[in-house]
Amino acid sequence: MTDTLSDDALDLIFREARSYNGWHDKPVTEKQIHQIYELVKMGPTSANQQPGRFIWCTSDDAKKRLSECVSDGNTDKVLTAPAVVIIGYDLDFHENLPWLFPHTDAKSWFEGDEEGRKESAFRNSALQGAYLMIAARALGLDCGPMSGFDQDKTTKEFFADQPRYRADWLCAVGYGDRTTIFDRSPRPEFDLFNKVI
Repeated sequence: MTDTLSDDALDLIFREARSYNGWHDKPVTEKQIHQIYELVKMGPTSANQQPGRFIWCTSDDAKKRLSECVSDGNTDKVLTAPAVVIIGYDLDFHENLPWLFPHTDAKSWFEGDEEGRKESAFRNSALQGAYLMIAARALGLDCGPMSGFDQDKTTKEFFADQPRYRADWLCAVGYGDRTTIFDRSPRPEFDLFNKVI
């Protein structure tokens, strides 16, 4: 592939994109949620593990339940966002590898190694969460990622029917209110955190 995105597209996804704390009263539709996921699933994960598990809280009831799991500073963000997605992971993702990665017996790599599965699921679902933010932004939506919440309480509340799933972080999705963002924090220059060898 030799084509590159336009500067406008790069601004939309990265340079001008911000983390929002407040939202306009405009819904995120189920069609948009499906569009986001159709992009997320195309992002690479190790051995196509696809360990991410996503619960999209769009109803008032779901957001109220979630608001009781978050820190005080995130309560209003959850209650007022059009959608808040719980990004979780499946500790037993390897059970799906025979069809997700049929090239070899990848399931056997993880059998009997729960700690290894947890590390891999955590890493690769975090990647999928990042893809989710990029996909949402590319589709004209804004994001507000959050880590201030009780992971165990959220897991029990939303993944009770899937005891091998774990909640990891949250991301509000909608149409951001620019009056609710902070001034952009500093970003490091290349030489500070990079080395080409």
